[in-house]
Amino acid sequence: MIRFATFLFALSVAAGVFGQARLVTDGHTGKIIVTDPTAVNNRAASLLQDFVTRMSGRTMPIGEGNRNPGKGDVVIGTATDSDGVTDDGFRANTTGGYLRIDGSGKGSIYGVVTILERYLGCNYWGVNEYDVPSRKNVELPALDFVENPAYTHRQSDCYAIREDSVYRDWHRFEYPSDLFAGGYWVHTFNQLLPASVYGKEHPEYYAYFDGERHPGSASQWCLTNDEVFDIVVGKIDSIFKAHPDMDMISISQNDGNYTNCTCPTCKEIDDREGCPMGSLLHFINRIADRFPDKQISTLAYLYSMHPPKYEKPRKNVNIMLCGIDCYREVAFPDNASGRDFMKALEGWSGMCRNFFVWNYGCNYDGFATPFPDYHVMQPNLQILRDHGVKMLLAGVVGVRGGDMPELRGYLISKLMWNPDADVDSLMTTFLNGYYGAAGKHIEKCLRLQQGALLGSGTGLWLYDSPVTHKDGMLSPYMLHTYSEIFDKAEASVADDPVLLARVRRARLPIRYSELEIERVNPHKDVEDIERKLDIFEREARAGGLTMLNERRNSPDEYVALYRTRYLYQDTANMAANASVSFSVTPPEPYCNFADYALTDRLHGGATYKDSWVGWEDEDVSITVDLGSVRAVSSFDADFLQQLGAWVLQPLSVEYLTSTDGVKFSPAGKVTLDEDRTPQVKFVHTPLELDTPINARYVRLNIEATKKCPEWHYGVGNPCWFMIDEITVK
Repeated sequence: MIRFATFLFALSVAAGVFGQARLVTDGHTGKIIVTDPTAVNNRAASLLQDFVTRMSGRTMPIGEGNRNPGKGDVVIGTATDSDGVTDDGFRANTTGGYLRIDGSGKGSIYGVVTILERYLGCNYWGVNEYDVPSRKNVELPALDFVENPAYTHRQSDCYAIREDSVYRDWHRFEYPSDLFAGGYWVHTFNQLLPASVYGKEHPEYYAYFDGERHPGSASQWCLTNDEVFDIVVGKIDSIFKAHPDMDMISISQNDGNYTNCTCPTCKEIDDREGCPMGSLLHFINRIADRFPDKQISTLAYLYSMHPPKYEKPRKNVNIMLCGIDCYREVAFPDNASGRDFMKALEGWSGMCRNFFVWNYGCNYDGFATPFPDYHVMQPNLQILRDHGVKMLLAGVVGVRGGDMPELRGYLISKLMWNPDADVDSLMTTFLNGYYGAAGKHIEKCLRLQQGALLGSGTGLWLYDSPVTHKDGMLSPYMLHTYSEIFDKAEASVADDPVLLARVRRARLPIRYSELEIERVNPHKDVEDIERKLDIFEREARAGGLTMLNERRNSPDEYVALYRTRYLYQDTANMAANASVSFSVTPPEPYCNFADYALTDRLHGGATYKDSWVGWEDEDVSITVDLGSVRAVSSFDADFLQQLGAWVLQPLSVEYLTSTDGVKFSPAGKVTLDEDRTPQVKFVHTPLELDTPINARYVRLNIEATKKCPEWHYGVGNPCWFMIDEITVK
């Protein structure tokens, strides 16, 4: 049974059984005694020693032994079965006037942190950012309690974990390497069976669909191929032998959707089981049978999210369920995407008590885009706990300077330990502690964002643009309101450079959103935007914001691109506001604005959510009517390359001209080299003519990539091309 701060005693002053533990009294200190000198217990002792010294200026000596402790001492040890302590939990008590902390796993560290935070007023906010009160005397009240975590494995991708080991300990976070042998965790197929080694000689090892095999670095396996099974078993055996102290490994699909094998044998299993997880789980169970003393983890992700009808995971199979498609404006049960995830969650929880959930919580296409999901953190974690989830990765903003990563890391760490904690109180505590007098202003801003989001009825998606919310939580009025609040926040801490820097860093998502909304405004105040670009560039550097999205595009790149791409309109473009027609009608939703989006002089952004017009698996001809015969000497078109969204640049663009719209003559062709780099890019196809051509009509014959290549994680599936502005001069 999980217990949180469950007090095991009734105070009895008359009985004299419990009393205060005075660790430092008038400059005199007790000792820290480590009864079981493991690495964890030694770290716990050092952490307590360090913070007591910071508080009092006095250092408690650390020693080993089992001697009877004296009053004011601290004993750190390992919990026994009788303590009621489970994974990473601890018991703390002050019986006899000394503090004793006994932990399981890393519980002794977490016990020390709890004592420091709950009873001694210490707080740890971010990388080397903490508050420690000055105390002449360091005293604890009578206490005796056990705490066990709701989630026995707690991961997060907050940047602070990578930079500060004390932060990681304080917030009870763990690394994948704490569990998974050899670093084999998620998307491991190509690590175990690299296509560069086996793909050419053995394409039959890889997924079959659309009439052919698809070997490649992002390919899935043919899960009924016995040679694949034998090779993978051998690899796993060697990995465990190289890591004898580890007992868990991930055997999991490569990233990508709709890439599973549909050969007759795999398809037969999947048809019987009602989903593509059928053949995957069948394969994983075979692996688990070969390694009965090990934990074999696999992903339930995208096409494999839902459980099969009949095949059940072995007891030593760990299912890692991923809710990447869930919108986050409301809790799981309250929108369609969440209900689909709930269906998968309920299915797995009915057949398995050994599963891990990857719970997402930020905008991966815009780390600095406001993502006010604070109101769904607690209900979602309570739902997961109530369905038996014991291991959790909580995705939050992974970069400094993104949307409130320090607050998110703080809240999610508390809720993973205890999903029933008072989240509103925690939020207020953090904001006032981290931002000082500015905390109340920032909290007001965040609450307004939440209300505006819910009032707008717009979904909160993991891959989105601020432009999606330009009529809701990021409308010009709301952005103006947020800016006024942040002006007050900055003014309230203007005399404290540390707090002022934190507030300015917290303001970066508002500044970024202002720029993004102005980007699609046809009536720009150029002078005002130039000023805002200067401020954003300066404060992004000062705040340490290095990446705007998971494709690693930087703020400096963004600002430079904004000035050249978005800020000034090309008045020489003869195609501006020209009418266009298409050989293939654009699909929904692009058909709703395609007739003007390509010539409206507004360039699309880094997501495909605004201004872009796209086609999937199609070559397309686009004809521009200039309105009259003109002397034409150059052409250009603007394409998006966003590999994560399966949007790839075309193979080539041919330009043709006509005076009558009937007979077209080739003007030239631009061929593009393949580009595998992950950054979001805007790709141009310029063509300059030696001699001007008289033309009223310009046609672009676009040869699309059509299918994701073998190196892409949509290998073999249809891909899109996205085009925006067409330029004729």
